[in-house]
Amino acid sequence: MRLSLCNEVLQPWDIARQCAFAKAVGYDGLEIAPFTLSDEPHRLSPGEIAALRRTVEDSGLAVTGLHWLLMAPKGLSITSPDDAVRSRTRDAILGLMDLAAGLGARVLVHGSPAQRRPAEGQAYDDAWTKARDIFASIAPEAAARGLTYCLEPLARPDNVFVTTVAEAARMVEEIGAPAFRTMIDASAAGVEEPESVADAIRRWVPTGLIGHVQLNDRNRRGPGEGTDLFAPVIRALRETGYAGDIAIEPFIYQPDGQACAARAAGYVRGLMEALSASAPS
Repeated sequence: MRLSLCNEVLQPWDIARQCAFAKAVGYDGLEIAPFTLSDEPHRLSPGEIAALRRTVEDSGLAVTGLHWLLMAPKGLSITSPDDAVRSRTRDAILGLMDLAAGLGARVLVHGSPAQRRPAEGQAYDDAWTKARDIFASIAPEAAARGLTYCLEPLARPDNVFVTTVAEAARMVEEIGAPAFRTMIDASAAGVEEPESVADAIRRWVPTGLIGHVQLNDRNRRGPGEGTDLFAPVIRALRETGYAGDIAIEPFIYQPDGQACAARAAGYVRGLMEALSASAPS
């Protein structure tokens, strides 16, 4: 399991400085929020993408994935009743897939709660159908690029559309494409799931529907900065044979992003080492 840092934590540093810091404090890669690269990240040229990849790989890291996909450009939505808005959104997603593939990423994590919120007065079932149609149309495109596209369950009150792993799993099963899956965000799962995060992992990873994991505390800070226990989470990932990456995604940076990122890396690496040391030989 590679340990990756969600790169918005280190804003406003440029990618080269982000990479140097992340490598120094123990990460294997960056999970990139496209809006940190450009106001129109889906339109980055092949040359720009290749240069970004060289910068990351020259530092000894990898781009493990993209997340927070629809923050830029403005005005996107997967549920909008407006056909033109949804068409622009699909086009942007396809451009981000090209970005992900060009950077050597494995996954795209579809969070972006504001860009999936049903419109005022829109029925939930209608929003579901419109989102499903977009996801069904882009799933083969993800497969063609060697990517896994993950619908992220996000907790209320920030999100109101697909809040649980079960709901996301229903979307995945309705689409029925191997390249379209869901994922577990520890903070959201800690709020919304009926069991502990570790038990949610034991329940869902064996189904094959989980394509990614992000670690954060229910207090929205990094792992180890609250009351949530992450040793059981790492143990559950190992017991279930999870083979994907783990991304660190805090939302509150105290005292700052660098300190938060460094502390999380040390904490999670320590848990991994302790569990390895205690495992039967």
